[in-house]
Amino acid sequence: MIVDCEIRLAMPRDAHRIAAMSRDFVEHGLGWRWNAGKVLRSINDRAANVAVACERGELVGFGIMKYLDDEAHLHLLAVQPQRQRRGVGAALMAWLEATALTAGIGVVYLEARSSNAQARAFYRRLGYSEFEFVRRYYRGVEDGVRLAKDLW
Repeated sequence: MIVDCEIRLAMPRDAHRIAAMSRDFVEHGLGWRWNAGKVLRSINDRAANVAVACERGELVGFGIMKYLDDEAHLHLLAVQPQRQRRGVGAALMAWLEATALTAGIGVVYLEARSSNAQARAFYRRLGYSEFEFVRRYYRGVEDGVRLAKDLW
C-alpha cells in the first residue's frame, strides 16, 4: 500500500534528483547519460512527460515517457530501492499509460536490461510482453530486451 503518494509532472527543480536516481538506480555500471541537463530537456519537451512520485514531499520515483504519433516509449523508470514493492512504480506506469491513452496512443514500448530479472518481471506483471532480444543494446556492453504493451 502506498502511503501519501502523489504523482505529478516534474518541475525543473526536480531535474537534479531525477538525474541522480537515474545514475544510481538505472544507469549504474553503464556510464551516466541522463544527467540533469538531459532530464531538464525532457521536462521541457512538449512531446514527453516526466512524472514524479512523492511521499510526504520527498521524490521517491520517476518515469520519463516520450509520446510519438501512434506509440509511446518509456525512456526511464526508477523507484528508490527502499520504496520498491509498494506500488509506486505501478502507479507511475498507470499515470503515464493513462496519459498515452488520452493522447490516442495505443502502444507503449520500453527496454530493460536482459540481466535485470526483477524489472522484466515487474513489466510482465503490468501486461508488457517481451518481443525482442537486442545484443549489446546498452552502450555496447549489456544486452537488452524490448517489451511492449497494447493499451487498447
